[in-house]
Parts: sequence; C-alpha cells; structure tokens
Amino acid sequence: MIDFKRSIATLAVALVGAVALTSPSAAADNTPNRPTHARSRSVTAPDRATVTEGQVKEVAPGGVITYPSVTSCLTVTVRLRDGGLVGAHASLFQVPGELRSDEILAALKHLVGNRPVTAIQVKGAVGAWHPSYFVKAIESYGEEEQPPYPARPEPEGLATAVSQGLELPRRLVTVEDVPDGDQIAS
Repeated sequence: MIDFKRSIATLAVALVGAVALTSPSAAADNTPNRPTHARSRSVTAPDRATVTEGQVKEVAPGGVITYPSVTSCLTVTVRLRDGGLVGAHASLFQVPGELRSDEILAALKHLVGNRPVTAIQVKGAVGAWHPSYFVKAIESYGEEEQPPYPARPEPEGLATAVSQGLELPRRLVTVEDVPDGDQIAS
C-alpha cells in the first residue's frame, strides 16, 4: 500500500510539473524574446517595424517605426536613451485580436520596462480622443452608459493621461495633432 501511495504521489508531482511547464503563462515566462523590466535594452529588436491599430512594438537604436493609416487613432512613441523606439498605435475602437485603448499604455509600459526614456510623442487625431479612453475604452461602456466625447481637442489631458499610464514624468510628453495618413518615427 505504501508503494502504491508513493507511485500516486510521484505521478501527481510529475503531472503538476508537466502542467507548469506547458501552461500558457509558464510558456510566456520562458519566451526568450519577452521583455523584462530589468534589462537595459532589447537585444532582439528589429531595425524596422510596422505598428498597426492595437499593437505595441519596438525597434533597435536607429530603427524606424511606421504607423499606417492613422485617421482616428493616436500613436505613442517612446524614445529610449539608447536611441531605440517603442511604439503603440491606439485605436478608438478595438481591432479584433488586438489591444483596446485602455490596454495599450500598460502594454507599452511593460515593453519599455525600466529603461531610461528621453521623450514620449503622442500624435494623431487629437480632437477625436477623450483622455479617459486610455482608462476605459469606448467599447467598455454598457448600453445604458454614455461614453464621454471630446467637445474640443484636449492635448494637455491626453499628455497627462499618457504620462500617468506610463508612470513617467509629464514633462517628457508632447502631443501633436497631425493630418490623416501614415506616420513615421525614426
């Protein structure tokens, strides 16, 4: 009976270990290219990236980020001290399978980690955005709720929302209303 209990216990330990090694969260934790907050720079960032609505990506120092078709969107480009860029393309409405506007700053903050930041540039359809969209996305409101709509452009409010969402000084953030089209950050 003791051998049977030992066999069961050994099997249980093996199963728990196998589940831990194959669970999505464990797999994500073991991904070699996953950014961490402690590292000083990305070793694997590409030289070029296209960041579409709801995405966050990084390029190596001297690299270029292209944000295609910025119409009702905002882009947030974080300039790192080493010359690298981390960019987010925030969409008013969630693109299926991508991040919502209230998730984008947390993802951007995570990818930047603790690396030194020299500037944060917010560009796009400033007049279409209420600062609260970075806290609660438009599609998060229920049928009985009315999301806030901007009565006028609020660049200062957007700068403050981005600063708070990234937990970086407000003085680093600039906001610029730009016409429709592709944006390039280099």
